[in-house]
Amino acid sequence: MSKTKFDKAVQIVQALPKDGPIKPTQDDQLYFYSYYKQATIGDVNTERPGLLDFTGKAKWDAWSKVKGTTQEEAYAKYVEKLLAVLTAAGTDDAKQYIEEINAA
Repeated sequence: MSKTKFDKAVQIVQALPKDGPIKPTQDDQLYFYSYYKQATIGDVNTERPGLLDFTGKAKWDAWSKVKGTTQEEAYAKYVEKLLAVLTAAGTDDAKQYIEEINAA
């Protein structure tokens, strides 16, 4: 999977409106977060957040689960997941995003 496709997928995910027709679940969002961090930083390199930081812990745990994944694998998993979410949405916007990713 190319970095160009990954970058395009990241751009699409970050631009999705919160109340739009394409709504990744919380699990999808954590998946995107974990593979984005793995692709851009590598293995988790911080301590797990404290007891009351529920969001921070969920993000840290998701990232920690993909420890050891190569950058290339992280690119591929991120893009494949977005394509699956877009295919499931089936909207015209989703189809346009799929075309943009495939053209990248």
